[in-house]
Amino acid sequence: MGKTAIILGITGITGKLLAQSILADATYDKLISFHRRKSGLEHPKLEEQVVDLFELKKQKDAFKADVVFCCIGTTQSKTEDKEQYKAIDYGIPLAAARLCKENGIPKFIVISALGADPDSRVFYNKVKGEMERDILALNLPEAYFLEPALLAADRDEKRTAEQLAIKAFKVFNGFLVGPLKKYQSIKPEALVIAMKKLAVSRYPDARIESDKIKELAYGDA
Repeated sequence: MGKTAIILGITGITGKLLAQSILADATYDKLISFHRRKSGLEHPKLEEQVVDLFELKKQKDAFKADVVFCCIGTTQSKTEDKEQYKAIDYGIPLAAARLCKENGIPKFIVISALGADPDSRVFYNKVKGEMERDILALNLPEAYFLEPALLAADRDEKRTAEQLAIKAFKVFNGFLVGPLKKYQSIKPEALVIAMKKLAVSRYPDARIESDKIKELAYGDA
């Protein structure tokens, strides 16, 4: 029997790439997606659960797998209300982690952000840090937090400032070396490769910063 994976955030750019990779992987017999709207993906191994993610705890009976990938996340430009923002970036991953605990799912892999820190004065970083802290407190068998820097991806929606930053980082990446290497922009494909590797092996650290994500995905090259 192959493995079953759960994904949250299949409609985002990284989540969609991850889902496509899992569906093409013979290691997995089933991919269960929990989301609020149809993904647009069609595959015999894909089981879509269109649900209210703010009530994820009600999905305990269906939330059963070998590994859970959490690609949930919003931006302050899309979600200006701070309570709503925290409900998404903190509440949904924590609810998923609790279901992992209750249902004995051994691996939980989450996309967080570089600079995540519960004591940060930056709201975005503080929320991500609180999410990491409170999930770690559940003492799951394995929980990993990928902390990427700026994601260099082509998006459907317009994010002018972000696209300008991506172009700038193409120039500056070469100057970000040594301790600054973790601030280089990163492609979503690297996250996908790293997450899939974590699903089948152990890693010594729960928090994996951007440069270490690249090393995990591609080696030291």
